[in-house]
Amino acid sequence: MITAIASRVEVMKWMEDFVQEKMTEFLKSVEDSWQPADLLPDARMENFFEEIKNLQERARDLSYDLLAVLVGDTITEEALPTYESWLMSIKDVPSNEDSPWMKWNRAWTAEENRHGDLLNKYLYLTGRINMREMEASTQYLIADGFDLQTDNDPYRAFVYTSFQETATNLSHRRVAQIAKKQGDGMLAKLCGYVASDEARHAKAYKAFVGKIFEADPNEMMLAFEDMMRKKIVMPAHYMRELGVDMGKTFGHFTDAAQRINVYTALDYTDILKDLVKEWKLETVTGLNDAGERARDYLIALPDRLRRVAERMRSPQLEYKFRWID
Repeated sequence: MITAIASRVEVMKWMEDFVQEKMTEFLKSVEDSWQPADLLPDARMENFFEEIKNLQERARDLSYDLLAVLVGDTITEEALPTYESWLMSIKDVPSNEDSPWMKWNRAWTAEENRHGDLLNKYLYLTGRINMREMEASTQYLIADGFDLQTDNDPYRAFVYTSFQETATNLSHRRVAQIAKKQGDGMLAKLCGYVASDEARHAKAYKAFVGKIFEADPNEMMLAFEDMMRKKIVMPAHYMRELGVDMGKTFGHFTDAAQRINVYTALDYTDILKDLVKEWKLETVTGLNDAGERARDYLIALPDRLRRVAERMRSPQLEYKFRWID
């Protein structure tokens, strides 16, 4: 612990050596990274059109809901400029260009950037997607921005990213499993690569929060409690289509994800339970009365949410997305 009462600025500065040290564990160099061109048909090769034909034949059997979820995931990934600008604007984080935090943000962004590129190209090649409609949704999402209720606070922001990166890892992994069952091994492979990146990123943000708990346990506990009382919203919650009100498309997207078990209310509960375990909340010391109450709330919350989630029915009303012809 730095001091009895540490400021956010002090904690973020204190963590710089840790961030620098862990950079190569949580991120890969450009030289060691996969690129979308490694995983998709190569237009320079003589068999390119044959490969495209095979890709389209496999994609023809993908279910409507799976395609809808994949498009929604792609739009979410392609809104990366919004997420980068959000992380850059978090107060109390050293923002000079050579700061390990800024190096992390740039390198994390560079890795994430490949995800939207890869999935966008795959969807374009399938011939099943109205690309203009999808691209308009991406532009909407970037322009509309989002409110994650983190109050521009690094503690709350890292709770959010820990949760979100874990959720996206799960979502992409589940899409990969379903795609494989539906006969599209290429799509399964693509989503597997993306999921692997998200797993590393989740590990990083969880480690950042764990380190903050060492330095400023009470404030970190209160920030975690605050985020869970507000509820974690996905970064694409303002998602919309042309002619559709902001946020309405996102509801239909999440309905599709629940119908095919890509991401459900039970998954939300399980992620929270894993974070409580990951950060060893039961053994955290240095809490005042408010911190103790926050800990009690957080430890009890997963079971409360699970009881609610188990009573929820999977949405049956299907929706015609403008993205899919």
